[in-house]
Amino acid sequence: MQITPYSEPEFDPYGDARRTEPDPGWLAPTASRPLQATLSVPGSKSLTNRELVLAALAEGPSVLRAPLWSRDSELMIEALSALGVGFERLPGRGGFGDDLRVTPAEELLGSTTVDCGLAGTVMRFVPPVAALALGPTTFDGDEAARRRPMSGVIDGLKGLGVDLDDDRRGTLPFTVHGTGRIAGGALEIDASASSQFVSGLLLSAPRFEQGLDLRHTGERLPSMPHIEMTVAALARRGVVVESPEPGRWVVAPGPIAAVDVDIEPDLSNAAPFLAAALVAGGEVTITEWPDATTQVGAQLETLLPRFGAAVERSGERLTVRAPGAAAGGIRAVELDLGEAGELVPNLVAIAAFADGPSTFTGIGHIRHHETDRLAALAAELNGLGGRVTELDDGLLVEPVPLHEGAWRAYADHRMATSGAIVGLAVPGVVIDDIASTGKTLPQFPELWGGLLR
Repeated sequence: MQITPYSEPEFDPYGDARRTEPDPGWLAPTASRPLQATLSVPGSKSLTNRELVLAALAEGPSVLRAPLWSRDSELMIEALSALGVGFERLPGRGGFGDDLRVTPAEELLGSTTVDCGLAGTVMRFVPPVAALALGPTTFDGDEAARRRPMSGVIDGLKGLGVDLDDDRRGTLPFTVHGTGRIAGGALEIDASASSQFVSGLLLSAPRFEQGLDLRHTGERLPSMPHIEMTVAALARRGVVVESPEPGRWVVAPGPIAAVDVDIEPDLSNAAPFLAAALVAGGEVTITEWPDATTQVGAQLETLLPRFGAAVERSGERLTVRAPGAAAGGIRAVELDLGEAGELVPNLVAIAAFADGPSTFTGIGHIRHHETDRLAALAAELNGLGGRVTELDDGLLVEPVPLHEGAWRAYADHRMATSGAIVGLAVPGVVIDDIASTGKTLPQFPELWGGLLR
């Protein structure tokens, strides 16, 4: 096949990071027969980075068993290490890398710089920790990171009396001038753009002198399961978060217990593999699927049947089977995914092969993720001959035959995996940056190849 050379797109989330030379890219493999695969996925990024922060602020050392080793988690480790937290790799029991011992600093020290990369958890969870350190800490990241919303963190810390210099940008870069203490108390923020604004403050709140009484003032709050994950992680370490009314969280000052934690597999990273069963046919099984979890990816168990898939649980194994021809193939859906925005790119890829138009709503906030995911999904599917329309807070996907061509990832891991899903059924899809999956799943190309073998 002939790879379409890169040309300047109408939609360009790369900003000033534009390429001038064609990239040969990664040819997404096409399924030649129905799948029959069983696999495991590495630890959850969301859980790993929450537990890293809590372990850094705990009373003593903690061990994280089977944590995720990826760009996002390593950026978190580097950020906390720069503040004086100790880390020691230990032999792991699983197949995805070492365990990790975290030793809190006797005294957190700033006078350093933190590279956030494109990791929302680093840019939003670490600034409150830096405010508890002595000295200035400057935060910056990838060029695209400077476009991600940060007002909830910046305004929140300023509202707590923290000296933070952002030159009134409301985005990266900024400097937190830590004094070793945060008074805490009552605080109002608008977390409409990201639930991570709430989680970032809650994780450090037990270390505030007066704790935290946090109230969300916006009209809506996306991704509530991620806040529930934060509350559960705090509870494991003996910290009670009360919620006397919707949109309000109260944390008393007190210790954060040092505990050893098993990190669950990343269920959102399981999404492309389970989606593959619908697009390629056959069945895919994910092992070590937890019985109970706060992960958003757990919603796949109920979302995929909406597309016609059969989903079966057997112990710690979850199996997804494609809808057969007698069932009419993949069904069109109407889904409000306000609580599951990170699943949208992979689900939209499924909808491109459905039996009719699908509508995804409640997801305007994902315009502010690693890239504008609504614009990016529309641009890439339409570039392959698709018919996708952007809505105010979602997408309308009308299935039409797709053809070969380039698929841009926009440095976004979920855009890259969505291109791989499309490539299962459309020969000649070339992803420009499959390495972007290293943000949360460095093993993706290897696991994807194993899926087809």
